[in-house]
Amino acid sequence: MNPTDTIAAVATPPGSGGIALIRVSGPDAVAVVGRCFRSRTGAMGVLPRIQERHATVGGFFRGETLLDEVVATVFRGPRSFTGEDTVEVACHGGLLVTRLVLEALLENGVRAAKPGEFTLRAYLNGRLDLAQAESVAEVIHARTERALACAQRQLQGGLTRSVATLRDSLLEVLAHVEAHIDFPDEDIAPDTAEALLGRLKGILESIARMVRTAREGEVLRQGARVAIVGLPNVGKSSLLNRLLGLDRSIVSPIPGTTRDTVEAVASIRGLPVMFIDTAGHRETHDPIEQEGIRRGREAAVTAELVLLVVDGSTSASSVEVELGRDLAGVPTILVANKCDMEGARVPSGALAISCKTGLGLDQLGVAIEAALLGEADAAGSEGGLPIASRHRVSLEHSAESIGRAIDGLGSGLGLDLVALELREALQAVGEVVGEATTDDLLDTIFSRFCLGK
Repeated sequence: MNPTDTIAAVATPPGSGGIALIRVSGPDAVAVVGRCFRSRTGAMGVLPRIQERHATVGGFFRGETLLDEVVATVFRGPRSFTGEDTVEVACHGGLLVTRLVLEALLENGVRAAKPGEFTLRAYLNGRLDLAQAESVAEVIHARTERALACAQRQLQGGLTRSVATLRDSLLEVLAHVEAHIDFPDEDIAPDTAEALLGRLKGILESIARMVRTAREGEVLRQGARVAIVGLPNVGKSSLLNRLLGLDRSIVSPIPGTTRDTVEAVASIRGLPVMFIDTAGHRETHDPIEQEGIRRGREAAVTAELVLLVVDGSTSASSVEVELGRDLAGVPTILVANKCDMEGARVPSGALAISCKTGLGLDQLGVAIEAALLGEADAAGSEGGLPIASRHRVSLEHSAESIGRAIDGLGSGLGLDLVALELREALQAVGEVVGEATTDDLLDTIFSRFCLGK
């Protein structure tokens, strides 16, 4: 990617709609669009004189052919999203007209933008740090309100501020250590060393709290797979429909109705969860049902969590016990359905629910959240900022360096080596917000963006 040329892309999804937006950014953005844009009176060259951030109606031409009546808005650098001159052209949202407008721009000297290139330029021009740039894609792809709130907090600089606090604390300790390196005749006093160790341990605790949110961040960004298993007619399909809030899976009193896995996403306490309804486990000679049961077992052992549903109105069967043994080692929540019926049984450790009345479904949601988030504090992390896997790796590297620095200070290791570890810790923390990056890292991050963003 050449960050000095002018780029263009359609910023709205492909397809027919009321409006499509074409974004142009770079040093020649205003000039290039200006060659295609004419005022309603037919005058050319008006775009450079348009007041910044004022939408202007005019004709968009390809040579002398009018392609569409558009609205053009100019954003001047460095105050634009990308930090450079940007023009946004809003035309009618037809497939053909959008393509022709973009082609006219490309013929006038701009090139087609690559995925994420506008946001990359915002990062390179200092409009966003790397953590904020990543959150742009997360805002777009958020599937639940909780995921969206997390992405918005990161976009507004929440993670950046936390990292800045860590960095400032590390810099203070490093400054003390390097001051004693510069004046070797003055040893670090025991009380000073103790204070530095206390600061470093406090930094480690802060990093540990941030790292514990990584699992929540992973689930919010990528979702989780939860398999619903059990014998026929225990209420697996009814539970799926209840969790989704719609009739997604067929419910029937006839055993063996579900022959294949049925997958659908639901929001469970703000977490995007892919539920997999599976065929009922039983002995059968039907080859199609046998294949459905095999697929159900496969889905269960590869899922992040299993809901093992039993019928609370009947006693346990040998097949049910065998199924429980098959799931050994897989995180499992035992769910007793039909507990609204008189004399219902609730096995030890099971959650009592009723898909008919809704009994216990809220408690099941809490249990699913706790099982999926593990170490993350499910009850207390919603107001925080769950980090991504990339952030976790950098923070763990920083913690390892800080740990070695603590050991060095405590054992009287040379201050030069302690300072080296602290500098490595600083660099690892800086990687979170892009203070230290590689081209490969940037390519990996921004290649996941959509065109025009």
